[in-house]
Amino acid sequence: MPVTARLSKAFYDSVGEKAANELVDWFNAVDAAYRADLRELNEINFARFDAKLEQRFSAQDSKIDQFRTEILAAMRAGFAEFDTELERRLGEQIRFMYLAWATMLAAIVAFGVR
Repeated sequence: MPVTARLSKAFYDSVGEKAANELVDWFNAVDAAYRADLRELNEINFARFDAKLEQRFSAQDSKIDQFRTEILAAMRAGFAEFDTELERRLGEQIRFMYLAWATMLAAIVAFGVR
């Protein structure tokens, strides 16, 4: 959409109708060329920006995947340690319960025999 340059009546009178119209046409052609160059430059810059953005997203995705892997490994190690400790404590508790039951059974048998 070229911008039509309008010149003053005095300029048309001094230069002439034909020369003034040629000057307006030249201004419009230059404007169209600059607009096309600007559009092309914007498209190139956007393509570069898009490529850099895609590269940064890929790098961020790999960092997130690495962090996820590290967190999962730490969680597995923590759960394994927790399971080991739980089994040890439950073993101690079961031994205590057997000892308590045996003591109560011995007391019941001793009072029953008497």
